[in-house]
Amino acid sequence: MGRMVRSCLQSLLKLVNSVIGLVGMGMILYSFWMIRVWFRQVGTFWAAGPDSTPPWFIYTFLGLGVTFCLITCSGHVAAETANGHCLSCYMVLVFLLVMLEAAITADVFLNKDWEEDFPEDPTGRLNDFKNFVKRNFEMCKWVGLVIIAAQALSIFLAIIIRALGPDCASYYDSDDDYVPARLPLLKNHVQRTPYIVDPHVSSRNDSWNVSILKQVNR
Repeated sequence: MGRMVRSCLQSLLKLVNSVIGLVGMGMILYSFWMIRVWFRQVGTFWAAGPDSTPPWFIYTFLGLGVTFCLITCSGHVAAETANGHCLSCYMVLVFLLVMLEAAITADVFLNKDWEEDFPEDPTGRLNDFKNFVKRNFEMCKWVGLVIIAAQALSIFLAIIIRALGPDCASYYDSDDDYVPARLPLLKNHVQRTPYIVDPHVSSRNDSWNVSILKQVNR
C-alpha cells in the first residue's frame, strides 16, 4: 500500500512539474521570436554590429525560460529517485523562483513608477508585453495563478515524498534478494536434545520377545 501511494505521488509530482516545463519552453520560444525580430530590425544576424546585441528584456526572458526548464529536469530526477537531497534542492529552487515572482509582482502592483526600476528597453518589447497583459488581463491572471499553484503544489508533493523516503525494496529483483537493514548479532538456535539409545536395553527387549514367542509356540 505504501509503495502504491509513493508511486502515485511521484507521478503526480512529475505531472505538476511538467506545467513548469511547458511554461519555460513557451518563454524560450517567445524569446527566440523576439531575437529574430530584433535582428531583422538591425540587419542580418552576422552583419549586426556590436550595438545590435539583444537587450536585457530578451535576455531576461530567455534566462527565465531556461531556468524553468532546468528546474523541471531536476524535479523529474527528484521525483523518480525520491532522494532526500535531490528533493531538498528542488524545493529550494522552486521556493527561490516563487520569491522572485512574488517580489516582481509586488513591485508592479504596489509601485506606480515600477518602470523606472528597470533599464530602458530599446526594442520596445517590454511595452508590447505590458500592453498585451493589459488587454488580456483576465487570461494572464489565470495563467499566473496556474503557474503559482503548480509551483506551490510541487513543493508540497516534494515535502510528502521526502517524508515517505525512498522505496528500498524497489532496488531488488525479488523478495528473496531483499535483506533487512538490521539483523540481530546473535541468532538463538534451538538446541535439540540428542537421543541416546542404550544397546543393552534393545538386546534385553529382543531376548524377552524371543522367550514370549517360544512360550506361545509350545
